[in-house]
Amino acid sequence: MSRRRTVSPFEPRRRARRRALQALYQWQINDDSAAAIIEQFREEQSFDGVDSSYFETLVREVVANRDALDEALAPHVVRVDASLDQMERAILRLGACELIHHPETPYRVIIDEALELAHRFGAEKAHTFVNGVLDRLSRETRASEREAVDGDG
Repeated sequence: MSRRRTVSPFEPRRRARRRALQALYQWQINDDSAAAIIEQFREEQSFDGVDSSYFETLVREVVANRDALDEALAPHVVRVDASLDQMERAILRLGACELIHHPETPYRVIIDEALELAHRFGAEKAHTFVNGVLDRLSRETRASEREAVDGDG
């Protein structure tokens, strides 16, 4: 008897974030338009089980708001070596986009998802760095939510 794995209702969004991260990484390297990247990914990647609408939204928002997202992240990127790995940059932009533009998603979910992406795609210690940056950004962008959820203030 075969057992079917129960798919989490959150899995389509998780997959959308993973596809968006890959698309954003490519965008950072090639500097194509959001539309071109989205079209290319739709042609080349499987979107089975992916919230494709959320994928498109994330890619379009990060591309459209690149400068504002980088500006929001800048004070929280505390590093002696100011250079960011391209994958870390893409993860941080994606996380910042969700923290700023998607208040319907709890900040803890956004940070957890970014950490999962950093573990999967980032350098060895990327998750620690990503966690610190997004946690500090969430204190600024989600102060009232943090206070309500965990008394953090």
